[in-house]
Amino acid sequence: FSTELGPKKRSLFWHTLYSFILTLALTLIFTPIMIIVAVLVKLTSKGPVFHRQKRVGLNDCTFTVYKFRSMYADAEARTGPVWATKGDPRITPVGRWLRRLRLDELPQLLNVLKGEMSLVGPRPERPEFVTSLSEKIPFYSYRHCVKPGITGWAQINYKYGDTLEDTIIKLEYDLYYIKNLALSLDTFIIFHTMKVMLFSETAQ
Repeated sequence: FSTELGPKKRSLFWHTLYSFILTLALTLIFTPIMIIVAVLVKLTSKGPVFHRQKRVGLNDCTFTVYKFRSMYADAEARTGPVWATKGDPRITPVGRWLRRLRLDELPQLLNVLKGEMSLVGPRPERPEFVTSLSEKIPFYSYRHCVKPGITGWAQINYKYGDTLEDTIIKLEYDLYYIKNLALSLDTFIIFHTMKVMLFSETAQ
């Protein structure tokens, strides 16, 4: 946790620039797929096509993240905000495939174009969880010194987990990414993420 932990201003500038350009291209490429997914979500379960949720981003500022709805419309009416779990009964049959292929994340391309997110970065978390985790885990809020990402170093290296221990391990990956933020690392992460989407490998 020295002053050299990062991120460097020059790296952040280039990171923002190439992230926006690449996202613009990906939006054009994935538009037909997003239209198909939107139709499937609308036809297979009641509720809106998009799921909007408050998340914490750069400098602890909140923003609205967009996803294709993968849960039933009233999923959290009884439970309140909770982490997703393996075999989560709140997820629709179509939603399971969307999550497995990460297609539910595609609308977040709009968040990147709006300047709220990057293609690669720490996973944005909900304000309710950030408040609790910041009290329990030292340096947790440091992950907000960069924009959150659609995919990231922690997501491709560590399985999904809903425990405090899992969160601490993923924070270690996030801090490593922040310190070593570079085009080469982002390229590796994006390549691995595309493999998950194209070949149905287990998503983290």
